[in-house]
Amino acid sequence: MNTNTQSLMVDARHVRKSFGSHTVLQDISLEVKRGEVLCLVGPSGSGKSTFLRCINHLEVIDAGRLFVDGQLIGYREHDNKLHELKPQESAAQRRDIGMVFQKFNLFPHMTALENVIEAPIRVKKLSRDAAIIRGRELLDRVGLADKENSYPAHLSGGQQQRVAIARALAMEPKLMLFDEPTSALDPELVGEVLDVMRELATSGMTMIVVTHEMGFAREVADSLAFMDFGVVVERGNPIEVLNNPQQARTQAFLAKVL
Repeated sequence: MNTNTQSLMVDARHVRKSFGSHTVLQDISLEVKRGEVLCLVGPSGSGKSTFLRCINHLEVIDAGRLFVDGQLIGYREHDNKLHELKPQESAAQRRDIGMVFQKFNLFPHMTALENVIEAPIRVKKLSRDAAIIRGRELLDRVGLADKENSYPAHLSGGQQQRVAIARALAMEPKLMLFDEPTSALDPELVGEVLDVMRELATSGMTMIVVTHEMGFAREVADSLAFMDFGVVVERGNPIEVLNNPQQARTQAFLAKVL
């Protein structure tokens, strides 16, 4: 853990999380540099999604520390003790962290453009005119300039997920979290979402992606971590990990999915 902390976007130190008697994250220490794309892979139930939710304090950690851009997430530290932030303080931290879920979570009564501009207007107090200009730019960026007036029910799953990505980008986050963003999509729609994520990665966005898309991980990720039973079993260059995994648990998992 001797990396210059100023170069880190995410710094997780000995993070633990349990639900009742079930330990989901056992002792997670992970660093993600600015501009880095980290893919998290592993079987269902291995703790990947829970770890993502802990990064933006949607889940409260039981032990350890989580820093985003040098800022302790969810807590204030005083006399070596942690004191949880008030909900509005945590919400303020969360503005800088974009998250895209498996389910698109779009407002069904709002058009694509309205979905994208809602948070910048309400949370960042952006003027409606400025939000619309920015929203149209983002819809164009994700290939949906012609769908600004469409409601979610009239969009395909892939289009809805691309609106969800545009909505997250509208808050100008410094970090993007993707929780299996293509798992709810029909196979022929996966590519259009991955193309948007590739463009984001190329633009220098720091990203943590929970995914089963090994081809995407191999091509786009700077680093790949395999998780199982709440621990990081193996991490390294995606091509090296996928082609020549060192740990038996990684080998067994990849033998089933590659």
